[in-house]
Amino acid sequence: MVFVFGVVLFALGITVSIALHEAGHMWTARATGMKVRRFFIGFGPKVFSFRRGETEYGLKAIPAGGFCDIAGMTAIDELAPDEIERAMYRQKTWKRLVVMMGGIGMNFVLGFLLIFTLAVGWGLPNLNPPTGAMVGNMDCVPPTQNDNLTLPKCDDPSPAFVAGIRQGDVIVSVNGTETPEFADVVAATQPLSGTAEFVVERSGEKLTFPVEVLRVQRFVSDGTETGRRSATVGAVGISRETFAATQYNPLAAIPASFAFTGDMFVETAHRLVQMPSKVADLWTSVTGGERDPETPISVVGASVIGGQLVERSLWPVFVLLLASLNFFLGIFNLLPLLPLDGGHMAVTIYERIRNFFRNRRGLPDGGPVDYMKLMPVTYVVIVIGGAYMLLTLTADIVNPIQLF
Repeated sequence: MVFVFGVVLFALGITVSIALHEAGHMWTARATGMKVRRFFIGFGPKVFSFRRGETEYGLKAIPAGGFCDIAGMTAIDELAPDEIERAMYRQKTWKRLVVMMGGIGMNFVLGFLLIFTLAVGWGLPNLNPPTGAMVGNMDCVPPTQNDNLTLPKCDDPSPAFVAGIRQGDVIVSVNGTETPEFADVVAATQPLSGTAEFVVERSGEKLTFPVEVLRVQRFVSDGTETGRRSATVGAVGISRETFAATQYNPLAAIPASFAFTGDMFVETAHRLVQMPSKVADLWTSVTGGERDPETPISVVGASVIGGQLVERSLWPVFVLLLASLNFFLGIFNLLPLLPLDGGHMAVTIYERIRNFFRNRRGLPDGGPVDYMKLMPVTYVVIVIGGAYMLLTLTADIVNPIQLF
């Protein structure tokens, strides 16, 4: 039940994000004197609607987006007599750009508010975790592990700490085996018993510590149906440094949230650039191969991950995932491709530049861009985008990403 609640809650978060995106268009259009005919969430058959003033509000059956119908978005739009002067394509360039940016801006604002909530409520994580085998917490080593994979409480000091290893040290080797990553430290330690030599790097100096390796019961990964089995392994009481989240008071959270948002913008743009290269990985996961956790996810996949997070009370990650989704929606809509907002902005900017040079030559403004000539390119974008979404959705259904 908790998992289902998480799925529904994240899906609701996505719906709110889409609704606010379209509301951003609607509010800016009204503020600049344009007429908003319809405001709908979803596509396909209409579930219900109602009218307030000159705008019809409603919900459609397929929750895969939404739309805000502004009179005269293009010159091919049919207009009623009272809509001609308020038609969007007849308005000044800055007004049209403000309306197009209204939805994108709402996603960015909502993403920032979620980051601010995260900073105050739980703390901001490090988006660039340390590489290499850096030592983090140094807890005691309980002899057994519970079936739910948690460790019982204990009070004895960590054998690694007793030997002299400290948080922040980078483990270079274990008993002569090089350990470039923390997983290598685990793999090299588990078969050991007795005393082992741990070489660490501290402040540019390499130090060697003899550490007592304890033999303990743990669950390890294997190829069985459950994915794990109980085994006796070596342990010394260290964990990988992840730089835990830093919590802020409301005042300090403002600049910290701006800085974190900037980092997320860079990371989101990087993932957007990588999307075309992920087609092969998605196809592999659909045809029976292993699902790469770095592949894109659909609304369904994101909601399932949201359910997994709520099931384990990982609310900070839940909030971060919803914030990243809003940043992705905003940046994706900036692409200068029709029918995206960025495509309409590109047309508007083109018209302004064209008219500038026409006016310099003593000519009047040219007519609006003929969207009918752009329709073939628009259809190509829709078909490619739709196929990508369908492939991602299929992968999320037949081979979903499992975080745990």
